[in-house]
Amino acid sequence: MTNDNPFGETIYSYSRAQAIDDGVLVDLSQVDSIKQHWKLPFACTSAVWSIIEEALKREDQDVSGICHDISTMAKLGVQGAGNSGQIHFKVIIIGQMHELKLHIGTCDTASPVLTLMLPGED
Repeated sequence: MTNDNPFGETIYSYSRAQAIDDGVLVDLSQVDSIKQHWKLPFACTSAVWSIIEEALKREDQDVSGICHDISTMAKLGVQGAGNSGQIHFKVIIIGQMHELKLHIGTCDTASPVLTLMLPGED
């Protein structure tokens, strides 16, 4: 151990890229409405993705529209949020209210990223 690394050498780390490859996270960065609302890489957990997939079973829904609704409500939530690095907000998706959490953190390269998740996830 050194003063630079008081916990010693890293034994194992699980990268954001691995989580996306494994399906633990779903990269939404290329969705048009996400690109319009956010300038940072944006992913959601598989639990949030399952909510989106359920909505997509209806013919009148598409990913960009659902992500637009989520982004709009998240941005409204930002206005009342402090500096905790995350915001909690509610959004209606196909008539059902869902509580979500948007977290800003760092990825594998220490660059900022956004991750959308359910309130109990981290």
